[in-house]
Amino acid sequence: MAKMRGAIVVDIDKCKGCGVCIPACPTDVIALAKEVNGKGYNYAFMDNPEACTGCTNCAVVCPDGVITVYRLKVNS
Repeated sequence: MAKMRGAIVVDIDKCKGCGVCIPACPTDVIALAKEVNGKGYNYAFMDNPEACTGCTNCAVVCPDGVITVYRLKVNS
């Protein structure tokens, strides 16, 4: 079975930093940035990108739909 490698892209300008995506991530990839976006919110970002599997849990639970998930098959 091929291993999956994932990546997320967060629309920083629209993220309100609610943090719902953080506990939804089974591999602890997401954290809130210390910096703020244009609206003054600490936005979500990939803190541990090597661990992302592209499971899409974060995108599913995001109430504003600002997370896009990409997946790539990686040969072991």
